[in-house]
Amino acid sequence: MSLFEQAEAKNFDRAKPLAARMRPRNLGEFFGQRHFLSEGKLLWRLIKSNRLTSVLFYGPPGCGKTTLAQLLASETKSRYRQLNAVTSGVKELREVLQEAQREVATGGRKTLLFVDEIHRFNKSQQDALLPDVENGIVILVGATTSNPFFAVNSALVSRSQVFQFEPLSAEEIRQVLDTALADPHRGLGKFDVQLDDQAATFLAEVCDGDARRALNALEIGVLSSDEQPIHFTRELAEESIQRKAVQYDRDGDTHYDTASALIKSIRGSDVDAAIYWLAKMLEGGEDIRFITRRLIISASEDIGNADPHALTLAVSAMQACEMIGLPEAQLTLSQTVAYLACAPKSNAATIAIGEARADIREGRVQPVPTHLRDSHYGGAKELGHGEGYQYAHNAPDGIAAQDYLGIDREYYRPVPRGFEATLQKRVDVYRKRLRGEDTE
Repeated sequence: MSLFEQAEAKNFDRAKPLAARMRPRNLGEFFGQRHFLSEGKLLWRLIKSNRLTSVLFYGPPGCGKTTLAQLLASETKSRYRQLNAVTSGVKELREVLQEAQREVATGGRKTLLFVDEIHRFNKSQQDALLPDVENGIVILVGATTSNPFFAVNSALVSRSQVFQFEPLSAEEIRQVLDTALADPHRGLGKFDVQLDDQAATFLAEVCDGDARRALNALEIGVLSSDEQPIHFTRELAEESIQRKAVQYDRDGDTHYDTASALIKSIRGSDVDAAIYWLAKMLEGGEDIRFITRRLIISASEDIGNADPHALTLAVSAMQACEMIGLPEAQLTLSQTVAYLACAPKSNAATIAIGEARADIREGRVQPVPTHLRDSHYGGAKELGHGEGYQYAHNAPDGIAAQDYLGIDREYYRPVPRGFEATLQKRVDVYRKRLRGEDTE
């Protein structure tokens, strides 16, 4: 490299933001993802044994997917090529693949092809990758923020190892910040910065595990401060961090994962967690009709007759939200979620209909007993329909000893909670009377 080229490279490095300058140069500098990258874990073993095949990296922004792809190329001594599925078409993809084929044919190195946002490739583009992935011409590293089992061609998924990235922990973000402050060449070590614990804790927590966002805020705070030494306070941290953009894809798995967390929190009677997940859905721009439908389902599935008012409240919430809309509808939704979470729980009705339908699907379908059949049309009497039917209102307690099913089954088993405890006492009496047993 000439002196002129070296000067250019230094100038480009200086122009890079802190997050780009602090990219790890080797696996030892890489923070996070210890569940698959620490010693003895799957990806670590693949790297050390030089058996790395195509992989898919799935996780939120700022947790190291691009950086790790670059490090894998270095560790496996592969040629590194990068495409972005948003800006690259089939033409660019085929050029890279042909180049990789020529390299292998002439005895050169394998190519590690990193495809960012691989879920944005259409089916034909993803299919174009298959032959070279299968033949080992390229080591594919695809990165996506969407669940690959939903968003990526199943043939491509079946030929790849899927690694799910988790947001960095607050402790790992603190380590990233400390490393940047200590490095005098790539980081901010040339500045005299006193980072308060409260400021560091705030940045580590508010960035949601996104190291890039934390480093950007740190750099903004340092470079915009006039004082020397720089006292990086909680107040400065709050001014430096951009408003949080909630990662929420209304058509992707975040949508379903958050809805699942809301319903499971309601089912588990954790009102605080339920309110939090509701808030995330609202901040992410979720359709309130989707939320109210889920709440109505939960009122029947998880609460049932332990509190019959839950269903009424959920339906009323749907109607109210339709009438008033956001932002005021958040109050109705919060009230409803709080009520459902605090209500006594029963899935007895859910189990009952499931067992009954399973009996119908898997066994002989029961004919309607003759005495229960419709007797109001001409010819019904000749067929014997309705013969022997006992009108329940004529019985002293309104319950006639009569078989309504034709087989001995008990589907509904109330739980001893809420209103279902009262229903259980009624059911016990009714079943005895229906069998003709004395209930006195």
